[in-house]
Amino acid sequence: ADVETVRIADVLCYDCTPRGKAGPDLPVYIFAHGGAFVAGGGDFAMAQGARSADGLGARVIAVDYRMPPDHPFPAAPEDCVAVYKALIETVDPARIVLGGSSAGGNISASATLMIRDQGLPMPAGSILLTPEVDLTESGDTFRTNEELDVVLKGGLPECNALYADGHDMRDPYLSPLFADFAKGFPPTFVQSGTRDLFLSNSVLIHRKLRKAGIEAELHVWEAMPHGGFLIGDAPENTEIREEL
Repeated sequence: ADVETVRIADVLCYDCTPRGKAGPDLPVYIFAHGGAFVAGGGDFAMAQGARSADGLGARVIAVDYRMPPDHPFPAAPEDCVAVYKALIETVDPARIVLGGSSAGGNISASATLMIRDQGLPMPAGSILLTPEVDLTESGDTFRTNEELDVVLKGGLPECNALYADGHDMRDPYLSPLFADFAKGFPPTFVQSGTRDLFLSNSVLIHRKLRKAGIEAELHVWEAMPHGGFLIGDAPENTEIREEL
């Protein structure tokens, strides 16, 4: 992929396009990286954006959003909303999807709710990859998959608290699981694995979306831990990209 470091609405971003496929007709994926709300920016965000652009054949805007302790909630989702607002000045929202992995799934879902509540045109879709959509971590698999997940062996209450900065953890912009999706939400793709500590998050938000009449798919891979298999050429990783 070709990568350009840019500022969109004064937010640091990595604009990634598949090599040899750049053009105005490419779908645009606004991507929020994972990292427990406190890590994953810089080179990691850039690499994830480039890999997604190459694997998906889409233009990927990887948002290097602000993080705590200097910039707690709501800085991260507000950065994503600012990028979205700037992009829709020149790009049809029907060609834009918002998504992210882990904490980035939380941030992208929160940003999508903010976009809706501000009366902006909605994006075409939402991608939630093993998302941390419940900062209270109340789901069953936070217990049953503890230590079984080889990537994330336990919950993240300290990071969640640092990010929340004293706000109510059940605020829908902090924990999108508690949002009222009957007010609207784009079609959503949810990904997880049977050994993912966040599997309950994925199951619960999928059911919440379906009960609100939102088109949503939940894809769960056998034995997959949090974040997918880290070996990038594993067959299951290819399957995820094909489904996306």
